[in-house]
Amino acid sequence: MERHLFDLLVRYGATMLFFAQMLGIFGLPIPDELLLTVAGVLVRRGSLDGPATFSAAVAGCMTGITLSYLLGRFVGFCVLERIPGVHADAIHRTQAWFRRFGRWLVAFGYFVPGVRHVTAIAAGSAPLEFDAFASAAYPGAALWSITFLAVGYYAGDRWQEAAAFLHGRLLVAALAFGVVAVIYVLVTRRQRA
Repeated sequence: MERHLFDLLVRYGATMLFFAQMLGIFGLPIPDELLLTVAGVLVRRGSLDGPATFSAAVAGCMTGITLSYLLGRFVGFCVLERIPGVHADAIHRTQAWFRRFGRWLVAFGYFVPGVRHVTAIAAGSAPLEFDAFASAAYPGAALWSITFLAVGYYAGDRWQEAAAFLHGRLLVAALAFGVVAVIYVLVTRRQRA
């Protein structure tokens, strides 16, 4: 599979990366982190242009998450629960997390597989105003994209090992961040009361 990704990225470049990231963030089963990591390796090798690759990755993420937000805003959860393959409990769990953590979940939800696909839908159905959504989601898209592009770029030929190491650590870091965010929210609420 990796060889196929390399070939597609070399052949279609930033355009392919844009559409893959857009559709992956929107919810299609595309290996987003793997694709970004491979793109980083290809930038290092000189097969892809760095600025164009970064721009395509971030723009694809922003477009995909914006489409998800709009889906949540105009369709909502009631229709999504009826679509085959969309698990109602995951949607409701994400919506509950969103009520508790709001924009933090939108910004850092990219790093948690499965969560990134429904956070924007939850934000749109909450409803969270678009300005507030964009102020969290778009920097999160840039951070997520640059993280995995950098893994590929700096790991070079050892990118598979680095991606596996980082992916495991990011999940732990995201959970730790979530615990810290909960503690912060609870302490802040107690101080206001």
